[in-house]
Amino acid sequence: MKRINYLAKGILAAAVIVMFTQCNGKKAESEESSAANMGAAPSGLKIAYVEIDTLLTKYTFWNDLNEMMMKKEENIRATLNQKARELDAEGKEFQRKVQNNAFVSRERAEQENARLIKKQQELQELQTRLTNEMQAENQKNSIQLRDSINSFLKIYNKKHKYSMIFSNTGFDNLLYADKAYNITNDIIKGLNDRYAPSQKKK
Repeated sequence: MKRINYLAKGILAAAVIVMFTQCNGKKAESEESSAANMGAAPSGLKIAYVEIDTLLTKYTFWNDLNEMMMKKEENIRATLNQKARELDAEGKEFQRKVQNNAFVSRERAEQENARLIKKQQELQELQTRLTNEMQAENQKNSIQLRDSINSFLKIYNKKHKYSMIFSNTGFDNLLYADKAYNITNDIIKGLNDRYAPSQKKK
């Protein structure tokens, strides 16, 4: 059952952060290279940054997705635990019958043993399938999150006209930045305002 546990909220958030830093890191490298070739940044360059860690904790859409995935994870864990308990009980009953010579024949005991082995294999296959399904859904959610933020930033930037908007996760991308360039709360508010009406329609 331990294989299911790593799908928890923290790991998923980390995967999203990596996705954002990779995408933005490549863009930043390209833009830094261009600026270096010109010898200096162009005058009037308007930049801003978004703290991804903060955004993930306050973006309602992401929190709703995480809550849904946690419930699915709990349901999967409960299902697997129930089946494991049933198999364990059947295994103990089989051992009791073997010790008490309760089977009418050796063939009957071998049949029961084969049935239990098959049931154990089916449980392992179920665990693998459910784990893979969770991983696939988590990946889909991460892409959906990234797309929702990127699409909002395009709309947001039509008004604010930033030349560049960086993502910042700790010190991964920005070693220093003036807080005046931090637009995280503005982005969170815009994302949540856009998400709220879509929820009311449901």
